[in-house]
Amino acid sequence: EINICSFCFRFFPKDHTDSKKCNICSNKNRDTSSLMVISRDVDFENIEKTHSYNGLYFVLGGSIPILEKEPETRIRQKELLLLVESLKSKVHKVEGHENQNRGLKEVILATNLNPEGENTAEYIEKILAPLAQSKGFKISHLGKGLSTGTELEYSDTDTIKNALKNRN
Repeated sequence: EINICSFCFRFFPKDHTDSKKCNICSNKNRDTSSLMVISRDVDFENIEKTHSYNGLYFVLGGSIPILEKEPETRIRQKELLLLVESLKSKVHKVEGHENQNRGLKEVILATNLNPEGENTAEYIEKILAPLAQSKGFKISHLGKGLSTGTELEYSDTDTIKNALKNRN
């Protein structure tokens, strides 16, 4: 059986604890000052296997086509805004992450480097910009170590590591 994480919205196997959070979001050793926004679960798997990112994730649930008239219906926009607000405002304690959290410092937009992915990243950056300015966190993108037109699920480990390391 499969659950959906109440924090990052990724799918995870149901275990004997009936936890509402996946093993990543419930791990107290994760760095809660960084949030990576990805389009799909498969992107999470590819990034996680590089072992080069130790922050939290948020799965948008898709991407936004370029000519989409209602982009907020294609992704989890409300949920993302609520999560960012809660991570930034709860400087001393985010549920289960008491010692690691120093407040949100960075949101990394890790979308595919194709027209839909870049449109999604631009849209997310636009909606997060007022919060970033008022709450004092940085919005960054993966470095261009990934070729334009590349989908994350087909990228090798070293390419993703370099893109994370050289993000802007």
